[in-house]
Amino acid sequence: MAKGAPQAVLSGKRETIRRVMQAARQEFAAAGIAASRIDSIAQTAGVTKQLVYHYFESKEKLFAAVLAESSASIMSELLSLDVEHLAPPEALRAFLNHIFDQYQFDPDLRSLAQEGMRYHEAHPVPGDKFSDLAPSLVECLKKILDRGIDSGDFKPDVNVRIFVAIAALIMCGGFTHRFSMSVLAGFDTTSPEGMAAWREHSADFVLAAISSNRTNA
Repeated sequence: MAKGAPQAVLSGKRETIRRVMQAARQEFAAAGIAASRIDSIAQTAGVTKQLVYHYFESKEKLFAAVLAESSASIMSELLSLDVEHLAPPEALRAFLNHIFDQYQFDPDLRSLAQEGMRYHEAHPVPGDKFSDLAPSLVECLKKILDRGIDSGDFKPDVNVRIFVAIAALIMCGGFTHRFSMSVLAGFDTTSPEGMAAWREHSADFVLAAISSNRTNA
């Protein structure tokens, strides 16, 4: 019993932190960091407010932890995609579609992304896995682009980092800049029909930009 006790305590702590993080993610996505309440997060997680402060010290640090966890999950999914068996245009389209689908199927992520952009402007985020994993993501896309150059599908001399940044912005812009993009596009980019249209046309646009024959893949 004595030997098992530390492990049981550690497992219990991890489970408690998991529940707090899950509750915080929901609260921040629904209300934003300014209007979110630690009391509500604690109640949803089934713990005391004091325990939340014990683990995270402040609402801002809890929000930073939620952002870091979301970033790590997003990047890990993208880096684990198996697209090497696909032709370069198909591989790139699958990659772009997955970026889009991460937002399409996770409404909380849309809200967190918007809130996170404002937060990042003014605050450092310790443990930010997005920044840590960005070079790996760029390298992953570079492999696809290099294969496409070798096969003649993609034009050479593409600035990979700029390409990745622009492609990501285009694919998720309908979610993170919903109002302006919906006004300009003439449809609600977060409606089922709007998401389907944005997903298809955005991927087509990105692929056409680097296609060697300037046609959609």
